[in-house]
Amino acid sequence: MQQETILEVRQLSKSFLGVKALDKVDLEIKRGEVHSVIGENGAGKSTMMNVILGDLPKDEGQIFLRGKEVCFKSPAEAIASGISMIHQEISLIPPLTVAENIWLHREDKFMKGFLIDNKARLEETNRLLKDKLKIDINPNELVSNLTVAQCQLVELARAVSCNSDIIIMDEPTSSLSDKEVNILFEIIRTLKAEGTAIIFITHKIEELLTICDRVSVYRDGHYIGTRDCAKTSRDELISMIIGRELTEQYPVIETQKGEVVLEVKELCGLDYTDISFHVRAGEIVGFSGLVGAGRSEIMRGIFGIDPVLSGEVHMDGEKVTIRSPKDAVRLGMAMVTEDRRDFGIIKTASVKDNMSLAALSKFCSKMGIVKREEEKEAVSKMIKDMTVKAANENMLITSLSGGNQQKAIIGRWLMTTPRVLILDEPTRGIDVGAKSEIYSIIGELAKQGMAIILVSSEMPEILGMSDRIFVIRNGKIAAECAKEEATQELLGKYALG
Repeated sequence: MQQETILEVRQLSKSFLGVKALDKVDLEIKRGEVHSVIGENGAGKSTMMNVILGDLPKDEGQIFLRGKEVCFKSPAEAIASGISMIHQEISLIPPLTVAENIWLHREDKFMKGFLIDNKARLEETNRLLKDKLKIDINPNELVSNLTVAQCQLVELARAVSCNSDIIIMDEPTSSLSDKEVNILFEIIRTLKAEGTAIIFITHKIEELLTICDRVSVYRDGHYIGTRDCAKTSRDELISMIIGRELTEQYPVIETQKGEVVLEVKELCGLDYTDISFHVRAGEIVGFSGLVGAGRSEIMRGIFGIDPVLSGEVHMDGEKVTIRSPKDAVRLGMAMVTEDRRDFGIIKTASVKDNMSLAALSKFCSKMGIVKREEEKEAVSKMIKDMTVKAANENMLITSLSGGNQQKAIIGRWLMTTPRVLILDEPTRGIDVGAKSEIYSIIGELAKQGMAIILVSSEMPEILGMSDRIFVIRNGKIAAECAKEEATQELLGKYALG
């Protein structure tokens, strides 16, 4: 039996300052299907979703919901009509509880006279979380105490609570562990069986081929085509996404390993204990493990962001004291943090100011005055070296795609000329083309003799880029694997215990 088309976009166009973000694109979503929308950053995916939801007005084209043409003026209208969206950036309110966040602006559902029946709200939240979605989160817990992954699941619960016919999921697995991804996929299958349509926006091709029925590809604001996931391949999708074949995603990195640059001995913090490892010049050491295992916390401790309780850090064989990132940078270390949006970029600043920030002292006179020409020249060179696609260095960094923002942030730290580079989830939330560029950059840095630590939740990335791999489980090193012996199954076994 043929599925009913529940949402259809026909010849939709949208421009910003004369630049076409969408050029007569199409999209067809059927009831009870999981439909992936994929494309490089800047392909027009988010713009199309914002137009559908009423966040942006369209220039031309039509949108049909259940066969009737619609033109929402706000997301509230879309939600009332049965369309909800889980955004990649968490939009929960930290001081409120899980239950309060899920039912925010819908408190009238639980009103008794002039007061909210908190007991009824908690019972309804428990039914939603534990019975329907199988999510083990306390409804009374403050959102400020949750992990990023838990927040993502609460966002999902909030969308499901609206009883929507269509749920748009924007990079829903970017902060989830393998276990949590499996929970999400089970929820998606349940929703699909109930007739809910899921629009699944992702950069992870293996993921969409696992959970999605069909996939629509967009490139540079144009609709490229739709394929049945069961009848297409990863290589075909990559070719459609980037307009060319990507013959080798992970570069072949042949480097001469040098002396030990960084050594960590029995480091202990609030979330990890007895961490010991070393990294040589020209070596890429990977850190794998489940989300919440303590990988990022270890790196934050090494780099001086968080205090450590005990242990030692050695650079070039000498014990060093790192009380702050300033100390780490002075010693020749740099770190790209996992959360680009909240802790990487400065949203209100230009590309130039974002990139020169860590190395600003290089461009200051003895009087503390910034030598703007020297700064501009250095930033321009780094933009070229990192192939950052920006019209000019003075534009806001938020106007760049996610991949170009990430290359700009890596460039920021390279301007400090580090010898040790810590990369925490360096390709999270960026498209396959930008990933390939960042892998090439990492490989080139290793060839130049830089010692690199790569933290990643993506096992293919860890396996494809690392010389040695440490698996972290419950704040401890569970295993060390050489590149030759490491497999996805082995790393998963060590991570789960």
